[in-house]
Amino acid sequence: MSFFHLIQVEHKKIRRSRILLLLLIAAIVLWLPAIFNIDLSFDTRATGIAPEDNFFIQGFLGFSWFLFPAGMVVATVLIRQLERGNKGILKMLALPINPALLSLAKFAVLLFIAAIFILFAVIIYYVAAGYGTMVNDYHLLLSPTFVFKVAAVFFLVSIPMLSFFWLLSVCMQTMIFSAGISLVSVIPSILIMNSDYWFIYPMCYPFFVVTAKYGQLAAHLSTTPISYLPWIPVAVGFAVICLAFSCLFFGKAERR
Repeated sequence: MSFFHLIQVEHKKIRRSRILLLLLIAAIVLWLPAIFNIDLSFDTRATGIAPEDNFFIQGFLGFSWFLFPAGMVVATVLIRQLERGNKGILKMLALPINPALLSLAKFAVLLFIAAIFILFAVIIYYVAAGYGTMVNDYHLLLSPTFVFKVAAVFFLVSIPMLSFFWLLSVCMQTMIFSAGISLVSVIPSILIMNSDYWFIYPMCYPFFVVTAKYGQLAAHLSTTPISYLPWIPVAVGFAVICLAFSCLFFGKAERR
């Protein structure tokens, strides 16, 4: 069975689940506080940021620090649980399938879910910003080019974090421990991202890039500048190592 065929099979399983519906609800919940407290977007004297930029960035700060990682932890757990129902993973491993390819196919589906979650957040942002524009008679809608560029960078920098979540789900048979460790790993992000060695901790990457963008948009706010070296080599190396170990250990516990 080819890699692309495996991805199609995994995608069909996801469509039958409620993962995407849960993430859509989470994206809606993300922007509700921004709508209810929309007046705060216009209080920008301390930071010197434009109200429309403030409305977008404040929402994505909450999204990047906890909601997105938490949503991805839930998605990772559900992907693994789908296989464990009715001993589905044993049936898959009984087929002439390379376990490493199956692990990569499931990770590819996790990336797809992450991209959809980010897309949901962007779509709901435009709904919320459109409502704010009508209510306040002030144009809060940002250019799609700007918003989708931020979203694309956000997705790319989240891949090392997602590879770590996937590795934990493969190596730990108890999903509650895997999910718990994944969530706990996100909490120190706000501290580590302010250090000189933030690039060695991938769980802070999404929050870091949004905060850096905030510093670029706010005239009176300074944030740690993005240094692509050694960040990119470290990020790529971390993701490759996590995926390599995931492929190595995938299905071994089920075969025992």
